[in-house]
Amino acid sequence: MNIGIPKEKRTFEFRVGMTPAGVQMLTQQGHTCYIEHEAGLGAGFSDREYEQAGGRIAYSAHEVFGRADLLLKVARPLYEELEWLRPKTVVAGLLHLASMRKDKIDMIQSKGLTTIAYEHIQLPDGTVPVRKPLSQIGGALSAQIGARLLQNNSGGKGILMGGIGSVPPAEVAIIGAGIFGTYATRAFVGLGAHVTVLDISMDALQRIYDMCENVATMMAYPQAIENALINADVVVAAVLVPGERPPIIVTREMVRKMKERSVIMDISIDEGGCVETSRLTTHEKPTFVEEGVIHYCVPNIPSVVARTSTFAFINAAFPYIMEIASKGIYGAIKDNPAIESGTVVLDGEARHLARISP
Repeated sequence: MNIGIPKEKRTFEFRVGMTPAGVQMLTQQGHTCYIEHEAGLGAGFSDREYEQAGGRIAYSAHEVFGRADLLLKVARPLYEELEWLRPKTVVAGLLHLASMRKDKIDMIQSKGLTTIAYEHIQLPDGTVPVRKPLSQIGGALSAQIGARLLQNNSGGKGILMGGIGSVPPAEVAIIGAGIFGTYATRAFVGLGAHVTVLDISMDALQRIYDMCENVATMMAYPQAIENALINADVVVAAVLVPGERPPIIVTREMVRKMKERSVIMDISIDEGGCVETSRLTTHEKPTFVEEGVIHYCVPNIPSVVARTSTFAFINAAFPYIMEIASKGIYGAIKDNPAIESGTVVLDGEARHLARISP
């Protein structure tokens, strides 16, 4: 199989779709890997490393897309990238199709493409193995980002996250006790913040309590969420509904009741957001102010630690990539339900409508 590994074109996307070690394993199995010139530079991988692993360097993005039977992306393709793909190509990546423009969905279907969304690969126990390490990284990063946004030079309230003798720490509310919420809790507690975690799952809240007994845990009823927001200096909204767009759990009215210059981070923005006042931002301009509250809505938080996050998600995704390359998409879907769950579109036909409906 011809495997294409392009350089990501989106601003502040420094990750790459395959490591040199992965290329070596794929080429040893007889596959041909075409890597775009400097595709791995942001993650610290040189063209020479890919060549030594058996890959072929291509000096044109058009060539990589045009040759690929299987294209290994990170972010979802741009419109021009979709145009370069041959019909029936398989595209794998962190695609987040639920927030993709309709004209791009139409092109995917009209060209008969197959899309493997890593974030939707799901095991029988409900876990999402490829998304998990990225959620871990994002959760860990959220605390240092939140701490920076509280600083005056970021427009914040001028609060030190951990406080100091005679001055209390920041109040942090984390909505969602999944993987992201768990790692965010650990990181905020590590910085000395006072943390409250809300979720609709008793088991998830018990897990958080067992991990950090000094963390307050609450059921995520609307009134409880509102009360937590009123008291919070930083709110982390990390709601995930596997395979679907998350619901709005923080309304504009709740945001209006928050303290001025407090911070809200909508981590669900990758899938459309769970805060009514959210809109997409970037690492270059990560925040905006709405209802007097600083909003941080960057969809690709782990991309700025590109080397760590590339290794992390490729380590998790590689068994599925190898299976697709070795068996073909039909054989892989037939033999592995996890791959089937991530196959949102097959030969242009939507298999999981909720995952591509904006």
